[in-house]
Amino acid sequence: MRRLIDYPEVLTVRDVEKILGISRVKAYELVHSQNFRIVRIGARILISKKSFEQWFEGITNK
Repeated sequence: MRRLIDYPEVLTVRDVEKILGISRVKAYELVHSQNFRIVRIGARILISKKSFEQWFEGITNK
């Protein structure tokens, strides 16, 4: 099992799926929930690991 620290600074939906142990469908629902910042490059959805960690820890920038 990989630790979050072992993942790159930019996560994919597949990474989120593996980190949280959720299905691909749930991972896509989560990244579209606007709870953390995503960047689209073509069809790819990329997530800043820092943004993901802040969301997971309940830290918001509001």
